[in-house]
Amino acid sequence: MLVIVRKKYAAIIGALLLCAILTLIFHGFLSASVLSRYTIKITEDDTEKFIKWVDFNVPYALLEKTLNLDIKSYGKEPKLSWIELLAYLAAKYGGNFKRYKSSDLDKLVKSLQEGKTMDELTKDMKYYPYYLEAYTAVLGGFVGEFEIEEEDKNNPGNKIFVKKYGLKAFCPIAKGFGFSHYDDFGNSRTYGYKRKHLGNDLMGSIGTPIIAVESGIIEAMGWNKYGGWRIGIRSFDGKRYYYYAHLRKNHPYNNTLAVGQTVKAGDVIGYLGMTGYSNKENVNGIKTPHLHFGMQIIFDESQKEGPDEIWIDVYNIVKLLSKNRSAVQKDKELNDYFRVYDIRDPVMPQELDN
Repeated sequence: MLVIVRKKYAAIIGALLLCAILTLIFHGFLSASVLSRYTIKITEDDTEKFIKWVDFNVPYALLEKTLNLDIKSYGKEPKLSWIELLAYLAAKYGGNFKRYKSSDLDKLVKSLQEGKTMDELTKDMKYYPYYLEAYTAVLGGFVGEFEIEEEDKNNPGNKIFVKKYGLKAFCPIAKGFGFSHYDDFGNSRTYGYKRKHLGNDLMGSIGTPIIAVESGIIEAMGWNKYGGWRIGIRSFDGKRYYYYAHLRKNHPYNNTLAVGQTVKAGDVIGYLGMTGYSNKENVNGIKTPHLHFGMQIIFDESQKEGPDEIWIDVYNIVKLLSKNRSAVQKDKELNDYFRVYDIRDPVMPQELDN
């Protein structure tokens, strides 16, 4: 499927491009199924191609296993990338992880450890570039080098920054606060109009501190009749938009925050509630307290809003992030929770990381 944005001469250029693409498909040089995953946007100055859909259905056990392989190989040769490993398997299975066998991953790792490169192993895989780009957009901000505060064993009461490599994204629910969830992505919703549920509902107690999963910029705060009090945060690479909804009535956000401000992974951004399903602001229209947590993937700004939005199933991602929860404490004077251990995240602009 092609989506054509017409400007001056674009119709003529588009027709010629379409003919060329159809010729490539006819002769077997380009897969029509691969083409269907992309949007071609023709402008007066340039032709851009970007992914238009992502099905992220990697099983939890595989996410966990590849993450551990990535972390354990840090500082060694070969350095294993969990995203590359996942993209290889997705390409091998055509995205159908019901075909996954652990022996396939073991064989891949062994080949890499014996000196073969991922380029060599994937040179005949038509779908590998697509899955690599798609999975990098989904998971690209989750793992890496960072520094985080820990208690100084040699100086009780003080904290020191410690360099680490690993999972630097956090669970949306603060450490020490309970929650439950199940895979409800795609379930039916009827308020306002019939639609699919494009997130994961995390059931918990009203007032539970909500955590920024990844460092980024606050793009939206305020009332939405469906999501109630909500906040939207964009990753610094622009690929991931995190949506936290149904926040607490009367005190939805950490009072230090504002649109345009940067936040670090692990910061307290708001509080769990049950607002929404109302045109009137500050109404508890939801029956059960919970956080609606969603992740939108953006390859082009035309996908930010409207029919071309890409939302992925984050259930297994939340399970994985539950391994890394941010400790918080309440400041009684400010009546807000704040993180206990600060983080230095390399993706943060240096002038803002203080």
